[in-house]
Amino acid sequence: MTVRPFPLPLFVALRDSFRQGYSLAAFRGDVLAGVTVGIIAIPLAMALAIAVGVAPQHGLYTGMVGGLIIAICGGSRFNISGPTAAFVVILLPITQQYGLGGLLLVTLMAGLILLVLGLARMGSLIQFVPYPVVMGFTAGIGVVIATLQLKDFFGLQLAAQPSHYLEQWQMLFHALPSIQLGDTLVGGATLLILILWPRLTRRIPGHLIVLVAGSLLGALLLALDVSVATLGARFSYELDGAVHAGIPPFGPQWAPPWHLPGADGQPLTVNFALLQQLLPSALAVAMLGAIESLLCALVADGMANTRHDPNAELVGQGLGNMIVPFFGGITATAAIARTATSVRSGAFSPIAAIVHALVIFLAVVLLAKLFAWLPMASLAAMLLIVAWNMSEAPHVLHMLRVGPRQDVVVLVICLLLTVLFDMVLAVGVGLLLAAALFIKRMADLSEGGAQPRSHDQALADLPDSVALYHIHGPLFFAAADKALEAISRFDDQTRYVVIDMRSVPSMDMSALVLFEKALRGLAERGMTVYLVGVKAPIRLKLKRAGLDASRNVRIFTATPERAAQMIRANMQSAAQN
Repeated sequence: MTVRPFPLPLFVALRDSFRQGYSLAAFRGDVLAGVTVGIIAIPLAMALAIAVGVAPQHGLYTGMVGGLIIAICGGSRFNISGPTAAFVVILLPITQQYGLGGLLLVTLMAGLILLVLGLARMGSLIQFVPYPVVMGFTAGIGVVIATLQLKDFFGLQLAAQPSHYLEQWQMLFHALPSIQLGDTLVGGATLLILILWPRLTRRIPGHLIVLVAGSLLGALLLALDVSVATLGARFSYELDGAVHAGIPPFGPQWAPPWHLPGADGQPLTVNFALLQQLLPSALAVAMLGAIESLLCALVADGMANTRHDPNAELVGQGLGNMIVPFFGGITATAAIARTATSVRSGAFSPIAAIVHALVIFLAVVLLAKLFAWLPMASLAAMLLIVAWNMSEAPHVLHMLRVGPRQDVVVLVICLLLTVLFDMVLAVGVGLLLAAALFIKRMADLSEGGAQPRSHDQALADLPDSVALYHIHGPLFFAAADKALEAISRFDDQTRYVVIDMRSVPSMDMSALVLFEKALRGLAERGMTVYLVGVKAPIRLKLKRAGLDASRNVRIFTATPERAAQMIRANMQSAAQN
């Protein structure tokens, strides 16, 4: 017997694109889309890196290295991957507790988990995450991100950066006297441009205008001796023994994550205890990365009328996140807004995402010194827009008004838990609540009870000693008791019970135990039971439990007509005796 090798789902999106036919027009569309999205990604990558507590260049490294690898290896033709706002609420506490080294180690572990999920063909499982849970924690993340940006938007001087949401607001309130006019003016102008520019034109990305306008306005205010916090004033790097403002003007350098500093500034000491502490965060990062990437792929497919391979996309995301930490990149995943922009700009294949990564690399090499003039308030304003779009506030308010009450409760609980505690707890509780709600709804669909014999024409002319019991819906632990509770209420004049099970699609162990107990009770009262229309898998379970015709009290029949024939034959035999 020949063992076939396990196929590794790599380069799926690239192969599908070229198999469809790759033309010069498609290449021009990819280049235009890649350049457009690359321009958008540059300031966002820096802003998101700052938001998770690391230097801005790490966000750029994520886009250029992670975005490149995921585009080449993944299963979605249009996904643009890099740092995203969704990870801020998870990654910031990791950075605060374990430093840059711990953050990159979590990214590596999450990548390994994503790779395993993809190889195990678990990409389709993402559809089992209920929409109220996704909407709740996504809106909650948007609220948290927006709150974190208020410090730089107004130039506030905080004594510390609390990890709890209510403490953050308390600290912001106490810091109000330190508000800076320059930062507020730059932040407000940036925010206004980002809101109004798409209404004027979409040909030139608003983020490019913000980069230029924000930097010029900041430089003007600085020339007028008005304080404005810039990226160069906040961040620096060391080269050839000298300290320079801003970000390094060269690409990422290879370095194992465990050689990078932890929260104490010293290289990490990797041991089992540390990995054990980081594992819950890695699982959360992997789960969120899988959800966001596959949702992004679905959005892109809807826009371009294509289909992605979810397992190949998880493999690509896994490989990207396993490799990017060795080049100083933080967690990468597909970004819905950037992906949608790429599709609208004419993208045809993953080449657009590859061009996007190259644009980021060229910007770092050629324009790094200019980035030092970028005001922190402008970056904060960009993330405020990201947070607003991510929260989908109008849609959430609409769903709160029109959605089923129970789903609304799940949504609100997930939102509040994400804001007040963390996303891991929110998703865990949300899934439990959604599962309980689903179980209740399924249980409500299951019912059982005695029916008049006239309910079935085949039994209508049988005597009163024959009873009909109908069961509808799945029999499982939450529904079996309700569906079977009336089965023992037949009076002692009943000699034959026909149980119609044609509408029972499944039965679990709990239901099997209760069903066996109910049938045993009928048999002890001298009643013969006919089980009608039992599905083959359920019939096999019942037979394995000993509920078969050999005991002469539980007889399987395919139809009510066949049950009626057997009952008449039994009655005639009893009369002759």
